[in-house]
Amino acid sequence: MNKNDEIILNIDGTSSDGYGVGRYDGIAVFVPLTTEGDVARVKILKVKKSYAYGKMIELLTPSQSRKEPDCDVFSQCGGCVYRHINYEKECEIKSAKVENNIRRIGGYDLKPQQIIKADRICRYRNKAQFPVSLNGNTGFYATHSHRIIESDDCLLQPEIFTRLCAAITEWIKKYNISVYNESTGKGLIRHVYLRIAEKTQQIMVVIIINGDSLDYSKELTGLLLNVAGNNLKSLQININKKDTNVILGDICKTIYGQDYITDILCDVEIRISPLSFYQVNRDMAEKLYEKAAEYAEFEDKTVLDLYCGAGTIGLSLAKKAKKIIGVEIIPDAVEDAKINAENNGIKNAEFICMDAAAAAKELAIRKLKPDVVIVDPPRKGCTSDLLNTIANDFAPERLVYVSCDSATLARDCAILRDLGYILKEYTPVDMFPATSHIETVAKFIRQ
Repeated sequence: MNKNDEIILNIDGTSSDGYGVGRYDGIAVFVPLTTEGDVARVKILKVKKSYAYGKMIELLTPSQSRKEPDCDVFSQCGGCVYRHINYEKECEIKSAKVENNIRRIGGYDLKPQQIIKADRICRYRNKAQFPVSLNGNTGFYATHSHRIIESDDCLLQPEIFTRLCAAITEWIKKYNISVYNESTGKGLIRHVYLRIAEKTQQIMVVIIINGDSLDYSKELTGLLLNVAGNNLKSLQININKKDTNVILGDICKTIYGQDYITDILCDVEIRISPLSFYQVNRDMAEKLYEKAAEYAEFEDKTVLDLYCGAGTIGLSLAKKAKKIIGVEIIPDAVEDAKINAENNGIKNAEFICMDAAAAAKELAIRKLKPDVVIVDPPRKGCTSDLLNTIANDFAPERLVYVSCDSATLARDCAILRDLGYILKEYTPVDMFPATSHIETVAKFIRQ
């Protein structure tokens, strides 16, 4: 097989990033926009020793799971990967992905519980970060690229985001506001960052800039108020002057309204600042936390919540727990967590601003022995030092692991088994329909 060859390929699998996979002469060929059951004519674009990448140039036999994509930029944008198949098949693929990682990487021959499906597969996100093209339009990055695909609307975002972006684009063009150019490092506007609290409908707009201030901010405020009305509670700038792919800088300045918005999650009022972590799918976050609570068996127990963000998981358990201790490295998030506890009249919650591993060691020095530890780490998973501290210093009865990457979860499963914690059950939760991402909640019991 060589580059530019055209082959007939039977698609019989799906990769972790949502590509269809078939085999040709013993070599795995990854093909975007295909799915299991498709037979396609494929042009080979890249050939490696044991695998290749191709592009579908003709669909010869469609899979029974296939449907017509409902987005004009689906084949270009790097967001969705499953707009061409039905939701049942998508959930089947995601559940199999988690199970495969747990078996292959984690070493457990254990099937997952039934995947928790989303109630909405469109318009479910409460947060979006839009790069701005040099002509002032918003969009999304193409797959594995910083090339911006301009988009008038995104089916994952609430419709109000579309109208807010249109107003910002109008403002950029009307007042000739410069846009950041990654090649030169010059220009002001880098990204548009939007948040909406679904229960309260409060809206936050953050303009991420390569500078210290924003001209014509009053005019921008007026345009946004025309779109959002009284729901616009916060307009801020975020300062990021670094030559980096990281979207947000460390400094936010409020130019209209307040520094935060407020939502309600699991009957707890949650204050959200720009730098606070908050699940992007509120409805599914409630289901995720319900499963975590079930696994934790937390009533009248001391719960340590690592990577706690604005305190959402811990505070949702506080009414029935003996004590909640939350740990988070982002100061703004910790401040929000403390205020969230105070606003909800929660007296049995303590929040610490530290790296999770360092805080775990400090709490061990304080001879604090939690009954349950909950971890909700970033995509890279937990460090081995942190897992050692949890297992050897805290030695909780059970560990609940909330993961956004089943591969790193599976890696940590193997480490935890060696530390005496056995995986008893795990449940995939589809927080992100149409994308390749899947959350997983796992329960570990100390031997």
